[in-house]
Amino acid sequence: MTAADRVLITGGAGFLGSHLCERLLAEGYEVLCLDSLLTGRVVNVQHLRDHPRFTFLQGDVTQPIEIDGPVHYVLQFASPASPKDYAQYPIHTLQVGAAGTYHALELANRKGAVILLASSSEVYGDPRENPQSEEYWGYVNPVGPRSVYDEAKRYAEAITMAYHRAHRVPVRIARIFNTYGPRMRLEDGRALPTMMAQALLGEPLTVYGDGSQTRSFCYVSDLVDGLFKFLTLDGSSQGGQDGNILNLGNPEEVTIHQLAQEIIRTTNSRSRIVFRPLPEDDPKVRRPDIRRASRFLGWQPRVSLAEGLKLVTPYFSAAVGKG
Repeated sequence: MTAADRVLITGGAGFLGSHLCERLLAEGYEVLCLDSLLTGRVVNVQHLRDHPRFTFLQGDVTQPIEIDGPVHYVLQFASPASPKDYAQYPIHTLQVGAAGTYHALELANRKGAVILLASSSEVYGDPRENPQSEEYWGYVNPVGPRSVYDEAKRYAEAITMAYHRAHRVPVRIARIFNTYGPRMRLEDGRALPTMMAQALLGEPLTVYGDGSQTRSFCYVSDLVDGLFKFLTLDGSSQGGQDGNILNLGNPEEVTIHQLAQEIIRTTNSRSRIVFRPLPEDDPKVRRPDIRRASRFLGWQPRVSLAEGLKLVTPYFSAAVGKG
């Protein structure tokens, strides 16, 4: 990658996409941010709009992507990404994973670009292996309520590897585990922003099931650092498929009940915890095996959950009107 390179980020006005826009601009690259604004928000990139190397393009990746001039890197980050979002937009979620990834790959193929696909730990479904390594094939219900997202990501991985094998498109597939930080939408239905808002407002924190299900939470700056290292990894050092597919996340595993307790402590809230029925197909465990990312990228997350919650509390306080 050189400072003259152009990068297209689909879903660039989303939570992760906007942080990637910032990082790539800071590194000296020209950034094209494409977003339909279905779940992304203009406010996430508003502070970048006057940057001379930033361009915002409103468009839907389910339609062909036409970009004039060179494109050196394509980051396919477009997709509804929370259970609430893909329950509201189930067909569009599948279309983005299938047609959207196809159009991103077609663009990469035409331009001779590297493509980085934002896949997900959801490809592992409700895993029977913990932690989850890249070799694990997953345990997914293909027709359950979560399948629209799980199968969209699994298909996206399949077509990405097909382009790699058939057209020699250089690809990176990042299986991203739970990530949090500023710019998360309070209303997106994910556990951490929901609980943070509840704690700051003094409302009961909602825990589904008995709270024994586990998750691993990665602070956004750590995740973006891993993605940047992956994107700029020298292709000659990738080592075949092993280097094409990497888990990125924080292996610090906590139960959802522990998360609720930590949020209450961090926010000095007097909220209590209430329990609700567990949603169908909700994964029992989620923890990344990141040995492959450590080997290929020299990457390890640095921010602990306790530290990250302290860092993000001012953002959530402002978002709920308490800051």
